[in-house]
Amino acid sequence: MSKKDNGAPIILAYLNEKNRPYSAQDVFCNLQKQHGLGKTAVVKAMELLAHEGKIKEKMYGKQKIYFADQSQFGDVNDADLKAMDKQISELSAEVQTLTQSCRQLDTELKELNSSLTTEEMMTEIQELNAECSGYRERLEKIKSATNHVSPEEKEKVCKERDVYVKEWKKRKRLASDMMNSILEGYPKSKKEFLEEVGVETDEDCKVALPTT
Repeated sequence: MSKKDNGAPIILAYLNEKNRPYSAQDVFCNLQKQHGLGKTAVVKAMELLAHEGKIKEKMYGKQKIYFADQSQFGDVNDADLKAMDKQISELSAEVQTLTQSCRQLDTELKELNSSLTTEEMMTEIQELNAECSGYRERLEKIKSATNHVSPEEKEKVCKERDVYVKEWKKRKRLASDMMNSILEGYPKSKKEFLEEVGVETDEDCKVALPTT
């Protein structure tokens, strides 16, 4: 292939195959990646092909449009056109079905990629079995223990607790009333009073009365 018509056979074959109008820029963009044709070479090749009558060119405004020479293609009757339309419709439906199938497969693939591998699942099963074994041993120890608290003992402890909590509340209320009476004539703040007499509150000891 000479330097003069470099790329021309490729462009001619492309235009005949696609059989639709293209600008030189369109052909350059469509063929550059696959064939490495430069834009200047494409423009010159298309001008050469048009000059030789191998392709046709038309001006649309300020842009040249190139397309295949239609005389090389045989006439197509109505029956052939209808058959082509039917084939296009069938192929379009097939493409749509395949596209949906691909999307479904992509979704399944993403789910599989995000799932654990067989080795990871085996490792996790072993860890869970070990954890369950530990819980079983702990449960057996609890069941076999001889120091269980009887219902009677539990009731006794709960009653004693209620008595102590009640007394705690009573004394806290009495102490609060006494301090409030003193503070009415005390010239300083409550905090200073507590520091002066050396009283520690529940809050100072970080304890609180049980709510139940």
